[in-house]
Amino acid sequence: MFLEVTCKQPRIYLRFEPRKSGLCQTLRVQKVTGNDGRAAHRVLVLSTTAFTLLFAVWLMLGVLGVAIRGELRLNGVQFAWLTSIAVLSGSIFRLPIGILTDLWGGRKMTIALLLASALPCYLMSRAVTYQGMLICAFFYGLAGNAFAAGIAWNAAWFPRERQGFALGTFGAGNVGASVTKLIGPALLTLTPAAGYLGGAIPGGWRFIPVVYAVALVLMAAAVALLAPRFDRRPGSGRPLASMLSPLKVMRVWRFGLYYVVVFGAYVAFSLWLPNYYTSVFKLGLGAASLLTALFIFPASLLRPLGGWLSDRFGARVVTYAVFVAMALACLPLAVPQLLGLAPGPGSGLVSFVVCVEVLAIGMGIGKASVFKYIPEYFPRDVGAVGGLVGTLGALGGFVMPLSFGYLETLSGRPESCFWLMLALVVGSFAWLHLTVTSIKRTVSEAVLPATSEAA
Repeated sequence: MFLEVTCKQPRIYLRFEPRKSGLCQTLRVQKVTGNDGRAAHRVLVLSTTAFTLLFAVWLMLGVLGVAIRGELRLNGVQFAWLTSIAVLSGSIFRLPIGILTDLWGGRKMTIALLLASALPCYLMSRAVTYQGMLICAFFYGLAGNAFAAGIAWNAAWFPRERQGFALGTFGAGNVGASVTKLIGPALLTLTPAAGYLGGAIPGGWRFIPVVYAVALVLMAAAVALLAPRFDRRPGSGRPLASMLSPLKVMRVWRFGLYYVVVFGAYVAFSLWLPNYYTSVFKLGLGAASLLTALFIFPASLLRPLGGWLSDRFGARVVTYAVFVAMALACLPLAVPQLLGLAPGPGSGLVSFVVCVEVLAIGMGIGKASVFKYIPEYFPRDVGAVGGLVGTLGALGGFVMPLSFGYLETLSGRPESCFWLMLALVVGSFAWLHLTVTSIKRTVSEAVLPATSEAA
């Protein structure tokens, strides 16, 4: 059994936990001052930095996959599986990791994920077969689950009125997807194919996984040394059935669909756009990577703005606006003849990039607004609910690139990826609107009888 007390003035967090010592029980008191103090800000800075690195590792094949595709002569479906397999393993464990973070604390889970990703990331640099690369990608893809740990960790340290901004700031670590896009082409050019130290450090694209593996170990050491040792564990002592009970609520699954639109699609296009630019618009890898980074920046860095807007105007209003803007941007991408965006070298590139940027802005703001719902509706179950919503969104990032590949193969139309995107946006908007309409009708029906009785 345990007791938790939070005092507002000053903000003091006390944790009373009985511990057995021989035949007696002693009481351990855990005191952390300042929900908005130094400890909370250290958690935010460390978790965001770690998440940025882990996200860069998770999606590094968005650029490296293009070089690997040429090296192994992969077809479209093989390439889609190679870039998607890490997304799968970075998705399916988010729910248990979110729960474990509530039970054990974010510090321990973040360190574990950093170290667990380091070895397979290094081994990726040594893989020489397609099957070997798939196995390494699956295991270093565990890095993607860091989102569930970080969301639960920060939610435990920040008060409700500041959670939108805090979670949005942490989520901006999505910008890690642009790291490989920015440094990858340069390193591929500058690093000798033979590598360094007689091949002990490999060259070419294989040099990048080695750099990331070293960075992961160093980041784990930083979190171990700098994060607050007395962590907050809101799920400690609660039975598992109690923590999982909110997953029966349909609202949670609806939030998951929203997150597929704003996050799953973001992951999918971060992986798909470099190949789209090189194959459709015939751009070089450097230019394609830069344009993809321009997509990633607003889709990541605007997340704090989305959190602030959600704190001020409410998650529902912001999510409404996001879906409308994304639908308007997606329509000409799905039907390129509307704005002369017919795919081809030099054809409609500027208009295409503008529409993609609008999509990115919507994703950046929408990722924060969707997650703002969670602590509002499920304040005691952020780990479990955030884990499931994150799982569903990330699974969308796994399924969508595969769907893009199959759609293009079947239709012969490269813009078919935006057909799927438009359908998801319109479907999510429709569900949101129907839900809001139903809520308003229910409230109106409840108010009218009361008004009549009062009259």
